[in-house]
Amino acid sequence: MPHRDSGRNKQRKLPPLKGRPFELRGRIWFDAAEGTFLGHGRVALMEHIRELGSITKAAKAMGMSYRHAWRLIDSMNRQAPHPFVITVKGGAKGGGARVTEHGERAIELFRQLDREFREFLEEKTRSASFD
Repeated sequence: MPHRDSGRNKQRKLPPLKGRPFELRGRIWFDAAEGTFLGHGRVALMEHIRELGSITKAAKAMGMSYRHAWRLIDSMNRQAPHPFVITVKGGAKGGGARVTEHGERAIELFRQLDREFREFLEEKTRSASFD
């Protein structure tokens, strides 16, 4: 399934190439039946929820609307075998959200795969030659 770019992934200013004339670049994400299942933004959202204990606070910290954050969480939770984020209703502290054990494992897996992918890109950049 091709990656759907909604236009929010605008061209970023790239860091210096450290003396190389080119650099191999790429990003990873998991796709599923609904499209993106897990990627950098969704993992960052879960990390913010873990840190802040709230979808509202996490969304605000990332500069996104609560509605968009909720849609991302709902999409992940529907597609995963077990929920990644759960909400807690009301109470003395006013409720909140937390990342489940399954969500923590998804974060860890994604970060590890991303590290390995970046190492692969760096190695291939070093070994590539157009001479």
